Amino acid sequence: MLRLALLFLTTLALTCAQDQPLQTLRKQHPRLIALDSDIERVRSLIRSDARAKQIYDALLKEAAKIEVAPTVEFKLIGPRLLDQSRRALERVYTLALLYRIDGNKRYRDRAVKELRAAAGFPNWNTSHFLDTAEMTHAMAIGYDWLYPVLTPEERGWMRAAIVEKGLDQAMKVYAKPSGWHKSIHNWNQVCNGGIGIGALAIGDAEPEKSTAALREALASIPLAMASYAPDGGWPEGPGYWHYATRYNVYFLAALETALGTDFGLSKLPGFDRAGHFRVYFSSPSGSTFNYADASASVGNAAEMFWLARRFSQPVYSWQEQELIAAKNRPEALDLLWYRANAASPKKSGWPLDDYYKGVQVAFLRSAWDDPNAIFVGVKGGDNKAGHSHLDLGSFVLDAGGERWAADLGGDNYNLPAYFGNQRWNYYRLRTESHNTVLIDGENQDPKAAAPIVEHSFQRDRAFVRIDMSKAYAGKLTRYERSMSLVKRSTVVVEDVIEAPQPVEALWGMLTAAEVKLDGRKALLTRNGKTLTAEIRSPREARFDIVSTAPPSPQNQNTGTRKLVVRLPAKTASVRIEVALTPGN
Repeated sequence: MLRLALLFLTTLALTCAQDQPLQTLRKQHPRLIALDSDIERVRSLIRSDARAKQIYDALLKEAAKIEVAPTVEFKLIGPRLLDQSRRALERVYTLALLYRIDGNKRYRDRAVKELRAAAGFPNWNTSHFLDTAEMTHAMAIGYDWLYPVLTPEERGWMRAAIVEKGLDQAMKVYAKPSGWHKSIHNWNQVCNGGIGIGALAIGDAEPEKSTAALREALASIPLAMASYAPDGGWPEGPGYWHYATRYNVYFLAALETALGTDFGLSKLPGFDRAGHFRVYFSSPSGSTFNYADASASVGNAAEMFWLARRFSQPVYSWQEQELIAAKNRPEALDLLWYRANAASPKKSGWPLDDYYKGVQVAFLRSAWDDPNAIFVGVKGGDNKAGHSHLDLGSFVLDAGGERWAADLGGDNYNLPAYFGNQRWNYYRLRTESHNTVLIDGENQDPKAAAPIVEHSFQRDRAFVRIDMSKAYAGKLTRYERSMSLVKRSTVVVEDVIEAPQPVEALWGMLTAAEVKLDGRKALLTRNGKTLTAEIRSPREARFDIVSTAPPSPQNQNTGTRKLVVRLPAKTASVRIEVALTPGN
């Protein structure tokens, strides 16, 4: 009931904002994301907090590299200008923030040089509107943060670029009945966020166009934010959790500083738990459960600091601080949003396991504070979700600081029809590359979903059970996968399969470890660590190894192999149970 009430109040606030969203616009610049009072706080942190000083020093080194690098250029990779848009955005944030902290004119001049190059592009590649949105964002931050030291001429061409190459192009999309403004995935937040920030930057100078664009962005973004409900999960996987959430936060932070309100958007159901999802999908060894088109590395996410402040969650700050300390690859907003108040999940009493109903994904682990702890991510999910692979039932497993059961992540987006009619022909996206059961060598149904129908998180046994029956429509009458962490020391995977006619069932686990086979046992070795796999059922099954190399030009997946369980014959009924035990 509380969530429904919050949704009603947010809808009411947004409806009221539709007429005059710029009514409370702060008149002076800078007004986006970082006010002058925030800069004073940052200066104080640099003096008093060692980790904040570490971030600041890293940004100074990055700025030195930017100063001697060529500016962005109008150069597409495949259909995308996105590489250049992101480069411009990162550089402007870094240089403009350092200028505001230090007053060093070199940073101001280099940022303006970058922006002039971007403003000179013939367009910002509206056919791939993410590129347009990110470049609009970059121009808006440069215009707003440097406004007091820009010449009238510089302000003029920056405003013109935001309007002509950003806002005007967005209004053409908003006028259509379908497009990113009607979507529920990351494009919605990125495009609305970038355009909305552009509108806030120039709202006083271009009130009509800014009002129109901001109205549309405020009406559209709740569609995507509904994907966080009810518990903060994100269906597009960890990589796109970061992309969607950071732009959501960019936009909310800009609304907050420029207008004094986010119109209740941050109170939408599930958004307060988005940071929980990130903490749980991150393993002790620094990897993610990288389902969908995601890489396995846990990168920085400065938005975690903002979420920590907004929702009073010191664990969010803890994670980002730990990543900065380990990788030392901070960004400007890590410094701007830095929160010293931090506490580990163990100290905060977070449970070891969690289940996200909205995306049907669960996480099990043996400890929070041990880099060698066991970590399992397992998913049911929906094959229709954005960026999904045909991977219902797939899992990853870390232990001893190593990844034993791996997900290869996405392939090159520029492969022919990667997001079109050839998507399910590519190995990394097909069922055969994932850690699940392959039936008759075929893909899962691209329209299938698999709910987690039972879960129990106890001290001696944490487990989830997934109903996979619809994964192979027409071939199976029953397919249930159970994933258990027994005594926090052994992972047990159990598959119960029934079919109207005998089928070939091939259990699989992709790994980068070296594998030594011994009938019903296999010894996996990696970097001096070991994991033992044992077939407990059926007794006549045996382990085997299959190649993970697909036809060129796909990624050849060098250094990986797939451990499989082979049954002696096709079967109409089978229970496959495999135990995975780290250590000797």
